[in-house]
Amino acid sequence: MAMILVADDEEMILHLVSGILKSAGHDTVEAHNGLEAVSLFRSYPKRFDLVITDLKMPTMDGFQAVKLIRETRPAMKIICMSGYSEAFPSDVVCLAKPFLPRNLIEAVEKTLAVQRPDG
Repeated sequence: MAMILVADDEEMILHLVSGILKSAGHDTVEAHNGLEAVSLFRSYPKRFDLVITDLKMPTMDGFQAVKLIRETRPAMKIICMSGYSEAFPSDVVCLAKPFLPRNLIEAVEKTLAVQRPDG
């Protein structure tokens, strides 16, 4: 299936999202903030099929992480999660917290199915 980079500063959410994705057959790499996510992504930019990031995190938030990931790979598929009502970055799939496992899986399947120019 897919290799997914998951970033969230809340340990419980990070492990929950990774566990749901793994149970659906995906592989995951975990990051505890945006800076760690960008570092992991830039180390292996073609390794990941999808990035899932929280928007509100210390060190570097999801907005900045999305910007930097897109500088490295402009058409990267991204899902942003947030428990706050706020504007999401453009050209990402939005997933409001709290969500059910099936909502996460549906968002992932839908996002992965979309063909992007540079993959």
